[in-house]
Amino acid sequence: MFSEGDLIILGRAALAAALGFAIGWERQVTGSVVKARTIGLAALTATCLTGLGHEIFATGTDRIIQGIITGISFLGAGVIIHGAAGELRGLTTAASMWAMTGIGVAIGSGHELLGILLAALIYLVAAWGDWPLLAGLRRGSRLSAPGTKSDQPGDISSTDKHGKPADEH
Repeated sequence: MFSEGDLIILGRAALAAALGFAIGWERQVTGSVVKARTIGLAALTATCLTGLGHEIFATGTDRIIQGIITGISFLGAGVIIHGAAGELRGLTTAASMWAMTGIGVAIGSGHELLGILLAALIYLVAAWGDWPLLAGLRRGSRLSAPGTKSDQPGDISSTDKHGKPADEH
């Protein structure tokens, strides 16, 4: 039925999927077009392919990992969107998806604790702007520094879809 190696890969894949789903959930809550399951599936797949590569093609795992990185890079490029006003959206989501694929490779290689700790670090970095203390500091710096309000190119955080400052509504 299942060999011990199959069960280990399955367990690692479940762990990677759960971690990827958690990171994807953070991205989904912040309005990303990529849903939580997409990042979870990317991490799960990277874990499975890496684990199978170690088990079946011990000397060729590096090529499998190269293929995983290339493939996820194409998916990540599809996540990045140029808005009508020229702003870029989706960079953090694409980077999160790429990073979670790397974690999938780590977990698939047998480094489960490292994968968990790295996922926590990715979550902290991705959610950095949502921390109440940091959001307050960011608001304060926008109000106190000249020329740093929402009229700066590329600052879409406090504007609506028509480019008007959000506080004018």
